[in-house]
Amino acid sequence: MTLLARRTRRRLVHALSLSLALAVATAGIAASAPSPAPVGPGDDPVFGLANGCYALESEPTGQFVRRADAGYRADAPAVGDAEPLRMHASQLGRFMFYGRGGDMIAGDGTQKVVSTREATPATDWTLTHTDGTYAITSTANGNQLTAGPNGLALSNPGVDPTGGRFTLVATSGCADFPDSEVNATGAPLSGTGPNGEVRGFIDAHVHLDANLFIGGQVHCGKPFDPQGITVALRDCPDHGSNGLPALLENVISHGSPFEEHDTTGWPTFADWPAHDSLTHEQTYYKWVERAWRGGLRIFTNLLVNNRVLCDVYPIKNRSCNDMDTIRAEATQVREMQDYIDAQYGGPGRGWFRIVSSPEQVRKVAAEGKLAVTIGIETSEPFGCKVVGDVPQCSEADVDRGLDEVYAMGVRQMIVTHKFDNAFGGVRFDPAVQGVAVNVGNFLSTGRFWEAGPCTGAAHDNPLLSVGDGPAEALSALPPGVTTPVYPQGPLCNTRGLTALGEHMIRGMMDRGMIVDIDHMSVRTAEDTLKILEDAKYSGVVSSHSWSDPLLYQRVYALGGFVALYASQLEPQKAEPGQDPKADREPGFVEAWRKARKARSDKYYFGFGYGADTNGFGPQAAPRDSAATEPLQYPYTTFDGGTVMDRQRTGQRVFDLNKDGVAQYGMIPDWIADMKIAAGADGDQLIEDMSRGAEAYLQMWERVAK
Repeated sequence: MTLLARRTRRRLVHALSLSLALAVATAGIAASAPSPAPVGPGDDPVFGLANGCYALESEPTGQFVRRADAGYRADAPAVGDAEPLRMHASQLGRFMFYGRGGDMIAGDGTQKVVSTREATPATDWTLTHTDGTYAITSTANGNQLTAGPNGLALSNPGVDPTGGRFTLVATSGCADFPDSEVNATGAPLSGTGPNGEVRGFIDAHVHLDANLFIGGQVHCGKPFDPQGITVALRDCPDHGSNGLPALLENVISHGSPFEEHDTTGWPTFADWPAHDSLTHEQTYYKWVERAWRGGLRIFTNLLVNNRVLCDVYPIKNRSCNDMDTIRAEATQVREMQDYIDAQYGGPGRGWFRIVSSPEQVRKVAAEGKLAVTIGIETSEPFGCKVVGDVPQCSEADVDRGLDEVYAMGVRQMIVTHKFDNAFGGVRFDPAVQGVAVNVGNFLSTGRFWEAGPCTGAAHDNPLLSVGDGPAEALSALPPGVTTPVYPQGPLCNTRGLTALGEHMIRGMMDRGMIVDIDHMSVRTAEDTLKILEDAKYSGVVSSHSWSDPLLYQRVYALGGFVALYASQLEPQKAEPGQDPKADREPGFVEAWRKARKARSDKYYFGFGYGADTNGFGPQAAPRDSAATEPLQYPYTTFDGGTVMDRQRTGQRVFDLNKDGVAQYGMIPDWIADMKIAAGADGDQLIEDMSRGAEAYLQMWERVAK
């Protein structure tokens, strides 16, 4: 979650406050391109079928399966008369049989086998290979596909095992299983430099599994689905046919509950994904693949949740508990790794590799693959909220929690997020959205933020007094609550790091974990940095511009790492009627220049970004100057090895100059665009970005256990 650009904040007037109030107020309402090439002969007889084109032959009769009526019959005399079937790998060892007209073999819930064009769990089949033949069973219910006299049917595997044996014969004429294109030509950068250096980019803050957060119904779409893109990239059912019922999307993304959008998804994607649509999926696995092919080498996936918003949001299908959600997201990201492996022919064959140590990163980089690290961003990790200054967890809870998430592979953690917790104070959200989050802080802790003078130049974001916020936000509060009035000028959260927070930091250090100071109040961050400095502990990062930039010098002096929010490249221009000299967002390029001056010559320097994709933060819009000085397609990646053209998903072609970073596959385009936006500094900026993965990796190596 990140600081919104000023222009977007104006467009989102009342957005977060309205969404919180809306959730409370409605709580009582019921609510194509080819797939990867098949693996060559000689590979695993099951995994190696992925994406191949085959005909099904009944082993006992020697006849082939063809489409017939509403189902299938095994009575075709020759392979040329059979239905050519594309083998879509729905997971390791599981497949969908995709016919030339888009029809798929499916069970109908009884013992019948039918043809359908809708991808569902009933089209998912598990294959087992024995002595050259295959048993094919329904993944949904375990029944066996059998060739009978009246066509294909389902039967108990023990009743007619011989009738359920098939061979797969290579053929031609298959249709391509629908999926997004990647539009990258050339081999991804592989290997390491002469000193083992990893070249490429790092995203230090992204939310791949946000489809499961806040009760599982807030976010529309998934990063993958076993049944493919037509299921993964669907709009939310509660968005209706025109998007008007999509209250949270309309309020958060558009600042008004009365908006409409085209809800179609695949194949048109007329209105989403978009750089400023905050509830629609933006990290579909093919889009992440494009980012990898464009130079991304480390991808830090932060498991994320917000219990308070989940509690008040009326539509949900899963637990609101932060740790329940974290566990589910950790499971899903491994399922995604398996799914990608399945597309490439078996375990370990895919480009998406979850890692838990620097050594594993270097191995993955040497293979030319994407190293995926795991982190956490949530307000109440291990249940450690605070109510009336009383922590709701103990040191033993923290120790157990750290042991659990470390075993999950978590190596980076945000300690405070959005609300004060048992570990310390949080950095304020500014302006109108700050009122909404402050109301959430009251709902979490029983208290509003407490602000006072800062002790140094660093400060938290400016605060709007709660009573000056919109009535919709105040309606979420219990009756009779007295709201605080805050003074003007620089302010700091009075809460710093607590004793339990110090125990948390030292526990992370003991395990060689990376402390993310983003979202900490200045006092909490300074207390944390003092502990790290005393221990000479390099494992610290600011992952997405949620710290005062004055703290970056201390981060760099420790050998830590800074990544900026992947925002607009250029400074925001003054809007009509606004003072041209008014405070404005500096833009990524200008912020990089300032951060670069704070670097330490003692350590290898590289730079990163934190896209915060799927995290209720808008992605970069097109540059204001794109109309006169656009990014030219196709372009070549920084290493010279890959040519990137405009990305196509279904019928929609994405262009950074028009769409901005509408989805994660546009990240390489955004990085290439930096060279234009930075002018004379363009080469240096790209060089620093290409050194980002190695800089983060060296930082991690200094502390990893």
